[in-house]
Amino acid sequence: MAVSRTKTKAEQAGIQATFDSLQDELHDGLELYWDTATKIFDKSSIRVLDTDPDYFSLEKNFFSSLFLYSYFRAGIRQSRRIMYAAVNQCLRGMVTGCDNILDDEYKMTLATDLPFKASKFRSIIDIMVSDRVLFSILQQKFLLNDLTSDQVLAASSESLRTLAKSGVQEASEEHGVGEILEPEYILSDIHSLKTGILFQSPWALPDLLEDPDNLENSEGIQHSLFQIGMGCQVLDDMVDLSLDLKTDHHNYVASLIQHGDKKYETDLLHGMLENRNHIEVSKDTLFQFPAAMEKAGIKALDLLKTGTENLFDLEHQFMVDASIAMISKRIGADRFF
Repeated sequence: MAVSRTKTKAEQAGIQATFDSLQDELHDGLELYWDTATKIFDKSSIRVLDTDPDYFSLEKNFFSSLFLYSYFRAGIRQSRRIMYAAVNQCLRGMVTGCDNILDDEYKMTLATDLPFKASKFRSIIDIMVSDRVLFSILQQKFLLNDLTSDQVLAASSESLRTLAKSGVQEASEEHGVGEILEPEYILSDIHSLKTGILFQSPWALPDLLEDPDNLENSEGIQHSLFQIGMGCQVLDDMVDLSLDLKTDHHNYVASLIQHGDKKYETDLLHGMLENRNHIEVSKDTLFQFPAAMEKAGIKALDLLKTGTENLFDLEHQFMVDASIAMISKRIGADRFF
């Protein structure tokens, strides 16, 4: 990872060593998830395939890297950071599996020899095995005397509770919402639950298991993750405008159009909604609404910039712009900037 040229060679080397170490920790956490899943499926009719280098790549695991960095920033010790990285992959498997079923698609979190077309069953397997991997990882820590039996049970329960907060909001939209709410209400009462809190869920177990006296600014760090999550959701809404209109889901950009002062854009929106079933789903639909696109883009970048600036240590501020660019590209919203 490149570092700032304005720093001394010693400072650059120190920063490089920090990020290299975190990359190794992420690798170990992801490997722990995969190896545990492989053991769980041993002697069953399902075989976990070998990992490939892409599985460990920064691009595939950028958000996991941000969460891992947040543990480092708070002063959580290395062995626990690796455990939390593996646990986060479990949470990712559960969330992605649920999203796959709800959206009738398949994004892989675990490669198995199941037929790829069996997307719903693969998603169910991903959810089930991720839950069992999580408990197995916690049990391993108990056997090493790093966790008590009560902590294992409490952490297992808390992992579900933290995902349920976001899931309840998703459930409320499953059959459509029937109205376009005010933009600020979308952010404060809808997206805050759907994605803002979801980005704080990787801290559910650290909050439960770590001594708060040994943590540095954990509340501020979690708030920065909340802001990043909110920024990501606005970017998602920019990309998914036509899809959300067609499925009658909450969308911040649609709200900006509905409650904005650009009559042309509002009329165009109403015309699309009158023929909702015939809306063509396209990631480029937003280009038809330039005023809303500009407002949404400004809001997304403001949230992402504030969040990343607060997350990264002063000497790591060079990661702010790089992170925003990576997030925009990963979501597919870079076309709008």
